[in-house]
Amino acid sequence: MHNTGKVVVVGGGIGGLALGAGLRRRGYEVAVYDRDTDVTATGGYHITLDERAQSALRTLVEPEIVRRLLASGSALRLRERDVFWDHHGRVLGHGPDLGDSSSVDVDRITLRKLLAEAVGTDLHLGQTVAGAGPGHVSFTDGTSTTAELVVGADGTHSVIARQLAGGPTNQPTGLIGFSGRTRRHDLSPAGQERLGRRSGFAIGPRASALYVGFLDPVGNAALDAPELRMSVTTGPTYIWGVMLAESAETEPLRELRGEQLRDALLDRFREREWAGQLLEVVERAAPDSVAGFRFHAASTNADDLAPWTAGPLTALGDAVHATPPTAGQGAGAAIRDAAGLLNHLGTATSLTEAVTRFEADMRRRGAEVLTLGMDTVRRILAAP
Repeated sequence: MHNTGKVVVVGGGIGGLALGAGLRRRGYEVAVYDRDTDVTATGGYHITLDERAQSALRTLVEPEIVRRLLASGSALRLRERDVFWDHHGRVLGHGPDLGDSSSVDVDRITLRKLLAEAVGTDLHLGQTVAGAGPGHVSFTDGTSTTAELVVGADGTHSVIARQLAGGPTNQPTGLIGFSGRTRRHDLSPAGQERLGRRSGFAIGPRASALYVGFLDPVGNAALDAPELRMSVTTGPTYIWGVMLAESAETEPLRELRGEQLRDALLDRFREREWAGQLLEVVERAAPDSVAGFRFHAASTNADDLAPWTAGPLTALGDAVHATPPTAGQGAGAAIRDAAGLLNHLGTATSLTEAVTRFEADMRRRGAEVLTLGMDTVRRILAAP
């Protein structure tokens, strides 16, 4: 379909920027609006892109952008096999051999900067959307704009999806997470040896869990092209996340920052008798890197996702299928959503047909990643 008018994308996260870049590349008139004033001011630390997400990205951005991403990404095939521990630090098993994996880990900031560059002057920062309807979008400053298609890519607390659904499209999972960064060389020699150059995961008592992700976009670059590298991580780093059940006991943690938050997390895990050797990666973290967030999730039932009639107002990514980070596929799914919508816009005979096909695909994709993520959430919450 070549006669689609202006497309407005609400939200400049990974999915919204990916869609904006793809639309611009294909010659559509597009405008992407985001409330942030700086694309580097984003939460999260690293994103895993599997082959499906990378393939989708290649349809959305120029090859040079993909090359720069790979030069700034950490190839999973160069990592050791993942490890699973108990909360005492005993090894329970290992993940599959990653030698054939095409997946890469990339800093969220790095990816957002690359996508923002691809969107170029069609990205409008510092604009907060108040609402939308068929053919128009209004902003909190009282201004508005017109569009033939409006796409909400505004995340878990989406204004657009909530308006379409007549209420929230997701709910808290019962877990809260806290993440941080610890440079490998800040650990003791024993700690470096124990963690290795790999990722690991452990579940402990009273719904507590620890994920340690290994990121090295320089030593493990997916593409050896130093002149293209722009990763914000410049040395071997562990990106860790600790998880606890939401409760009256853990709620005060959400108000803490920096060293206070880090130390309070260590106290909670020591109360649950976690081994000090596992907690070293948290203890040695840069205090200003430690942050908390609540896990939200949409329904794992595909029929519950995007519960509205297809039309000139739609949504994608976490706005529809909010996925806890335990799946490791939320951003990748949003990129695949963007590629899917772009494809259907180009092949359908009408806007309604394009959106109908896109939403049907998105429901299946969202249910798949949500099922993976919620399986892990339920395992953590079930821990005695």
